[in-house]
Amino acid sequence: MSEPVSFYDQVGGMDTFRRLVDAFYRGVATDEVLKPMYPEEDLGPAAARLTLFLAQYWGGPTTYGATRGHPRLRMRHMPFHVDPDARDRWLRHMRAAVDEIALPPAFEAPLWDYLERAAYAMVNTFEARGIGPQQNGRPDTGLPVRAADGSPS
Repeated sequence: MSEPVSFYDQVGGMDTFRRLVDAFYRGVATDEVLKPMYPEEDLGPAAARLTLFLAQYWGGPTTYGATRGHPRLRMRHMPFHVDPDARDRWLRHMRAAVDEIALPPAFEAPLWDYLERAAYAMVNTFEARGIGPQQNGRPDTGLPVRAADGSPS
């Protein structure tokens, strides 16, 4: 009896995931909200990590796990301000990438379902981004700043 063929293999293997991720990061590179979340100026390392993660998730090589360990997606995204706007921007760029690689509907649907659920799961704040000068690492709200003892500072 033969082994079942993985989603990874059915959609074209690593080449398909590279094309997806490359298309996605072309959008991220010009996004004023998402681009600053990437520590490297070159998005290449982030693209390589996402490609390996998605390939492994969908049944491809386990290189991601062997080199980076458990994905721990929420933990890895916690340092970043992932609010609904960031999520929606991520989804907009990923939707364009999924459309660009033009998978048959039977493969596009489960891929998009996963990506959408993952994006919603990464939201870690509903606080608005800081606008204006920062005070003590927090946006200036226009309200008086109080010292720890409650007195105005």
